[in-house]
Amino acid sequence: MNRRLAYSGIRAGALLGILCMAVLPSAAQQGQEAKPSDSGAAKSKPQTMAKGGPAPRAADGHPDLSGVWFPGTAGGFSFNPALRKQFDAKATPEEPPPFQPWAAAKIKAMTATDYELGRASVNCLPRGVPGMFMIDPYPFQLIQTPGLFAQLDELNNNWRVVHTDGRAHNPEPDPSFNGDEVGHWDGDTLVIDVIGIDERTWNNFTGWFHSDQEHVVERISRPSMNYLVYQVTIEDPKVLTKPWTSAPRVWTLGHEDLLEYFCTNNQDVDQYKSLKSKESSGDK
Repeated sequence: MNRRLAYSGIRAGALLGILCMAVLPSAAQQGQEAKPSDSGAAKSKPQTMAKGGPAPRAADGHPDLSGVWFPGTAGGFSFNPALRKQFDAKATPEEPPPFQPWAAAKIKAMTATDYELGRASVNCLPRGVPGMFMIDPYPFQLIQTPGLFAQLDELNNNWRVVHTDGRAHNPEPDPSFNGDEVGHWDGDTLVIDVIGIDERTWNNFTGWFHSDQEHVVERISRPSMNYLVYQVTIEDPKVLTKPWTSAPRVWTLGHEDLLEYFCTNNQDVDQYKSLKSKESSGDK
């Protein structure tokens, strides 16, 4: 099945479940997008992609991050959840976000409908930074040239371009979904520093909102031919008690083009707003 149709079908199923049951989706409880069933695929031993030798080098000597990358270790779209996993929680535990008490209380008070109405996928909005990596189950393409890094997301055909020549931030950036981004190389790791991120974006699927003071530092490396590693640190003095750093997450090299995937005429949002209005009025 086409990966876009597979995930779209799941989104429709999630909506139906909320409208009928008005309970928190299991995907929200787990902090990830709902995924299709595996039709027995998970019963077989997962075959992870081989490392494939050393990473290629660009003309300037840095690792070349270019390629089409799929989340997990399959080297392409897979229904097997073991191959879609981006990090091993047992081997590399990831602490929950250290929310300030007021922020934790706000998220805890969200209903299932609130979760859905806040999601970029329901509102046809870009996932922004770090969402283009952290909350995107679809592949993306990276393009690297000396002094420039570009990311093309299949999801919603979003894109971003980052200068990697070490330039400074705009001192007064206008808020945007991808923020004001500047990059530099730290050895074999590309470091992207981001400020000025639009407050409509979330950092996960379950309500992690942020303030206008959010500061994101992304670290991207290619340790071998077939693997890409991403790790992010998020600082937000208005929402968090301290900076939060993710576990390293992995993507594997695919050998197919991105699909055209635009979010258009999404009727989910109207149905969720109607449900929210009934919840607010007490008409359950």
